[in-house]
Amino acid sequence: MNTLKISSPIGELQLVSDGQALVAIHFPGDHRQAHPAHNDSVLTSAATQLAEYFAGQRRAFALPLAGNGTPFQQAVWKALHAIPHGELRSYRDIASAIGRETAVRAVGAANGRNPLPIVVPCHRVIGSDGSLTGYAGGLTIKRQLLALEGIAGFA
Repeated sequence: MNTLKISSPIGELQLVSDGQALVAIHFPGDHRQAHPAHNDSVLTSAATQLAEYFAGQRRAFALPLAGNGTPFQQAVWKALHAIPHGELRSYRDIASAIGRETAVRAVGAANGRNPLPIVVPCHRVIGSDGSLTGYAGGLTIKRQLLALEGIAGFA
């Protein structure tokens, strides 16, 4: 695995590539051991697109992705990927979108295991009651990402 650390408004992120696709994004304080990248076009493209996102110039990502997960997790992540920039969905909405209406807690667990946060926008998922709920990067980062996308009400 190749890695690249980038600075961002939410702290230093570690991007991980298998040389063919982006496989993980690690938040500040959660960096893993891996090999620094040497001419990895996936990491270069991911870094550029994330910089554009944080500058307010990008609303969707065009990257090859290969997050490792179960078929259920993959279905949840696919539903997350479909949430438009600046919009929110509840865990119940995601469960319904994948045809598993009673699997709200399992959707929450899969959401928390999303290996590609920001690019696969798990930060756009809130509780069914409209409350801000857990986030792997912490609620402060979740609030920052929502504010960046113009979603108010979670200060």
